[in-house]
Amino acid sequence: MTGFQGVFPYLVSPIDPQARILTDVLGRLVDDLIKADVHGLTPLGSTGEFAYLSREQRAAVVQATIEAAGKRVPVIAGVASTSTADAVEQATHYQSLGADGILAILEAYFPLKDAQIEAYFRAIADSVDIPVVLYTNPQFQRSDLTLDVIARLSTHPRIRHIKDASTNTGRLLSIMNRCPQMKVFSASAHIPAAVMLIGGVGWMAGPACIVPRQSVKLYELCRAGKWPEAMTLQRELWRINEAFARFNLAACIKAGLQIQGYAVGDPVPPQAALTADERKVVAEILASLP
Repeated sequence: MTGFQGVFPYLVSPIDPQARILTDVLGRLVDDLIKADVHGLTPLGSTGEFAYLSREQRAAVVQATIEAAGKRVPVIAGVASTSTADAVEQATHYQSLGADGILAILEAYFPLKDAQIEAYFRAIADSVDIPVVLYTNPQFQRSDLTLDVIARLSTHPRIRHIKDASTNTGRLLSIMNRCPQMKVFSASAHIPAAVMLIGGVGWMAGPACIVPRQSVKLYELCRAGKWPEAMTLQRELWRINEAFARFNLAACIKAGLQIQGYAVGDPVPPQAALTADERKVVAEILASLP
């Protein structure tokens, strides 16, 4: 099974006031990110507002991303649901569209036990022939993946990657120690260079949409073991992560892309776009970066 590594921007989902996915804008963004040498693309991550889109909108985002990527880089499509059957349907559909991998996300209304959580992710992996990346974000998810569940899932032949968006870097090291076959991606909640230092393979994060060139440079410095240079760049880029944590996820990255000339539209209501003052903060950070 091919292993994923490197910088995978969490794509925004460009949408107009009539709720139409702006596939031309998404295509341009995808093309520019690939030209900036990102290693892959992830539509329908948190920044992609998957929780606010209809089934048709989500499929349109995935299809537009795959078509624009044209197999130049792998596309890992986000699958999220409260229902196992629906998640399986999404995963098989995205594979049929040409996705190279699945980012598996569990939404939950009622609390779930470990066995039920494990069964959800295992059902997704059983339904496809492409790699499945586990995604856990305890800040937003009602049901988290425990270390025991991660360890059991890591024995599945298609589950060899995890993106952990907790703020606990020690947890990432525990996953690496306990599941040596599991490749760990950082999130924007972590310091990517620090995760690379302890054995991470890259990061999947919204900020990479607006600083792709700098993100790739940071990854390359980490891979080369040039840690002083990497940390110098990381300190500069961390201002974007701070803004990302401070403001609404999609609103922050969409504002940044609008500043850069991409007409991606506003976040899907009831989310709100950044205020003028908040946009100014993002603009100032972008202008200050190398």
